[in-house]
Amino acid sequence: MAFMRGAFVIIFLFFVVGAFAKTKPAVAAPVHVDREGEKWAEKTLRKLSLEEKIGQLFMMRVRVEFLNDQNPSYVELRNAVEDYHLGSLIMTVPLEGLFLYRNQPLEAANLLNRLQQDSPLPLIIAADFEDGLAMRLHGTTEFPQAMAFGASGKVEYAEAMGRVVAEEARAIGVQWNFAPVADVNSNPENPIINVRSFGEDPVQVGDMAAAYIRGARAAGLLTTAKHFPGHGDTATDSHLGLAEVTGDLAHLESVELPPFRKAIDAGVDAVMVANVTIPALDPSPNHVASTSPSIITELLKKKLGFKGIVVPDGLDMAGLTRIYGPPAGQAAVDAFKAGCDLLILPADLDASYKAMLAAAQSGEISQARIDTSVLKILKAKTSVGLNKKRLVDLADVPTTVGKPENLALGQQISDDAVTLVRDNGKLLPLKRTGTPSGVLPYQKPAEVKNHLLAVIFTDDTRLEAGRTFENQLRERVPDVNVIYVDPRIANAISSEVIAAVDRADAVVAGVFLTPLGGKTVITANGLANSVGLPEPTAKLLQGILDRAAAKTVVAALGSPYVAKDFPAVQNYLCTFSGVSVSEISAVKALFGEIAIHGHSPVSIPGIAQRGAGIERPRIIAQGGSHASAQTAGH
Repeated sequence: MAFMRGAFVIIFLFFVVGAFAKTKPAVAAPVHVDREGEKWAEKTLRKLSLEEKIGQLFMMRVRVEFLNDQNPSYVELRNAVEDYHLGSLIMTVPLEGLFLYRNQPLEAANLLNRLQQDSPLPLIIAADFEDGLAMRLHGTTEFPQAMAFGASGKVEYAEAMGRVVAEEARAIGVQWNFAPVADVNSNPENPIINVRSFGEDPVQVGDMAAAYIRGARAAGLLTTAKHFPGHGDTATDSHLGLAEVTGDLAHLESVELPPFRKAIDAGVDAVMVANVTIPALDPSPNHVASTSPSIITELLKKKLGFKGIVVPDGLDMAGLTRIYGPPAGQAAVDAFKAGCDLLILPADLDASYKAMLAAAQSGEISQARIDTSVLKILKAKTSVGLNKKRLVDLADVPTTVGKPENLALGQQISDDAVTLVRDNGKLLPLKRTGTPSGVLPYQKPAEVKNHLLAVIFTDDTRLEAGRTFENQLRERVPDVNVIYVDPRIANAISSEVIAAVDRADAVVAGVFLTPLGGKTVITANGLANSVGLPEPTAKLLQGILDRAAAKTVVAALGSPYVAKDFPAVQNYLCTFSGVSVSEISAVKALFGEIAIHGHSPVSIPGIAQRGAGIERPRIIAQGGSHASAQTAGH
């Protein structure tokens, strides 16, 4: 009898697995509003009460984690959707300081499905997937950051990324991406845009943004050009304070606005307006761009002719809250009156909802103005098919997300972005010293020799940054000496690091430095808003270069501007991104395993002009030797 039951289970699993294997993933249609969708949107609008219309104008955050139906966090979220008649949510994951707790695609899809089921009207689910879903979810396709695309010089890469991100996002139930970044990073001191931008050339930035939009929309994903009218020429993080764009009208017309014009021409669905002041466009000290009628209604809508959805950057950011403070609801009212259609992440949802409702009831905001914005949002829902189907098929997730060919594409783009800015001709490529032999779990590694030292500079040694870099180095040099450094411990271990530098034949300084909203660094004058190295780690890196610049290669895994503070650097490699694929690319380039043909999309003060890049062929290793006579392209 037991045998019969076992045989039945095996047969049952055979058919289940077979059926699953034959399941074809759903293919999202291009973004499009047909006549049926228009009728649905218009009919739905007529049925909504004023309270429900106001709710459709708000977007709140949902953090992906497992939540039981009766978990207080889930109940609170579900109640907010119902009580405030929310029209949309933005998907992210839990965050504590610098620590982002990524989750799994199936967990995300399951949670979003449940929220869709609990919502009276279909929800638009948005996300910030600037670098792809891997920013938030494990097992998805990882792409390097935007500036790496600029370094590759290949517009088709941006379009391909848009397509892949769209396919994966739609598979998990996300219909709207807050990307691409259309900012021109013309200020090397910019602490928040930096590698999130395609570069400093307005033409290249516009071309890349437009290509991304085309690729994403063709695969059914709504897109957003941000941060209008340009956040690239600022030196303040608007998450922390009030940033100011000081350029005159001529500068804005020639540098900041062209990429947004191209994005609009490409059919971008939404434009996100920055929480920055721009005196040349609106001199009012109490107006940031996201609350300025001159910038939104007059410039974006009338002059540039944008007809899509206008959203402000997060209403909970310090760039706004420092102006408004309590009562928190007025920021939402002013943003809407200025021309925004959707109000995302208000600092106080209840106060903001009540303020908007009161403004509508008093006539401060007209019924026609509300209807116009709500209709835009409802049409956006129909453009991605939410009027017909709001749930995703969980069986599509493992057949759509993380395809091997897409993973390979992300790595190829990263490889093609690597740029050699300086090379003294004495160090690169590094030498392999063998391959690691198999060892038993918990067995002690081989004794460290003095051939290669890697000093990995990160914001916090507990982060993931540098782990892939280290593993890749160990595959090529099993006895590499790896030391992690962050601002908390730099002073304490500096003598140890310098002693290791003296003993080493070659030194790799891997510097992980990327923009992060709300990040501050330690300086001689206290905490500061910066994308530069904190003083303790900067002092240590300078000490390494003072001691051994000729045998040290600095690999900038993130901001390429690192070297502007270290003019003594003799060997300088940039990946323009600090994600895992970029770590792999950096090590492959250091050992001559890929051709190096990237060109910097930005100028690095005192180091190199935009377009700089020393090209090197791929070197085919022979038996672990330094290099062979054979070379080949990538």
